[in-house]
Amino acid sequence: MKSKIIALIGLLSAVLFSCTQNQIVELPLTIQSDNSPFGTCFFVAMGTVSEDENNPWKNTYLKVSKFPEGLTDMNYGNIQTNIYQLVYQSYLSGNITKDWYEDLQKSWNWTPDTLNLSKKPVRTQIAFAYGKDSEGNLRIAVDANGNLDLSDDKLFTALESAYFYSHSNKDSLIQAHAFDVSFEIYVQNKNVTVNIPLFIIYNNQHNIFMSRLALYATTQYKGEQIAVSPAGIYNSFQNIQLALTNNLKKGEKVDEDDIFKRDEYIEIKGEIYKILGVNLKKFALVLEKIELSKTQLFSAQAGHKPYPFQGEEFTSKSIISLESLKGKYVLLDFWSVTCGPCIAEFPHLKELYSKTDREKFEIIGIVGHSTSDRLKKALEQHEITWPQILSDDTNKIIENYGISSYPTTLLIDPEGVVVVKNLRGKELEEKVLSLILQY
Repeated sequence: MKSKIIALIGLLSAVLFSCTQNQIVELPLTIQSDNSPFGTCFFVAMGTVSEDENNPWKNTYLKVSKFPEGLTDMNYGNIQTNIYQLVYQSYLSGNITKDWYEDLQKSWNWTPDTLNLSKKPVRTQIAFAYGKDSEGNLRIAVDANGNLDLSDDKLFTALESAYFYSHSNKDSLIQAHAFDVSFEIYVQNKNVTVNIPLFIIYNNQHNIFMSRLALYATTQYKGEQIAVSPAGIYNSFQNIQLALTNNLKKGEKVDEDDIFKRDEYIEIKGEIYKILGVNLKKFALVLEKIELSKTQLFSAQAGHKPYPFQGEEFTSKSIISLESLKGKYVLLDFWSVTCGPCIAEFPHLKELYSKTDREKFEIIGIVGHSTSDRLKKALEQHEITWPQILSDDTNKIIENYGISSYPTTLLIDPEGVVVVKNLRGKELEEKVLSLILQY
């Protein structure tokens, strides 16, 4: 797929100005519409329309003028490209209530950044419909051109998720089956139309379609090319991930260990910078040059000291602090009760827990975006015995660690330094057992 670059800003150089002893660096971003260099495994469930009159989302659904012909048992829905913007503009227009708007802020731990959100509606949703053809095959159509007419869009069969995840070359599948879709993003105080590759798989176990948008942008600094994309499930540049891509060949993906998030630290040409995020008014990546050494900085990154925290263990109500866990290896498992991959990890964690000595190794579950009732039910259903802390407005563990997707894991050594991030399954077990054996 040929790269189609949409220039969003004409600045030729970064803007620097002093901020106490540090420096703020603003790097103009340019949206890219070829396939993203970031990982291939992150998908978002595609929500179908509910006819329930009490559904708080009912007035936010797109009004499709025409549907695909020849389908039975048809359902339809919307793919979200920026749920934060959708919620904000829906509140302003009266399409969601004030109570629901405030409930969403609380459940998402989200404070709307009104400087980076548009009061004018932005076309952030993409319509789709699916059903069975005359031979009983499940087919789907996506409103690729955004005209709300699905009769002029091609019907296709989505790859099954089990086949995709078992395939040895997932990138080739994405490149072969992705297609461009049109929507808008809000940058520099205006709505800009972009055409971005979309890839869809079907999970027949849960009867849901899942999508991946290859939305990302690039910039350069000190001879390094930097790629930036939304992080987490909300497809918004308010939460970002970035990587240095100079040494990346065309079609290659960035290794997960080389991906950095907002509020983390990145080293460029021997200097350390904190990632402050994206200024959407300027559509610029904002970095802060830091004069401290890595050992003086708290971060969830390997080689750094993790953020100190204290919270109440969910079942026993005893207080757990990170400081109290020093002297043993600790796995922080960030998860949510609605996260399927998190639940799928439980058998592996149970096995690891049974093989290890509590004097040398502990698992602490940090649960975000979950209610107490649902967490209690999940712990009972899956028979989880290791300690759990529900991240809330008091301890703010999820926010302090900048967790934007689940599951996320951090393995911390007895000295209180992060050893490795996001190991799971057999790889995690082998790593922990080898470290304990040496300890």
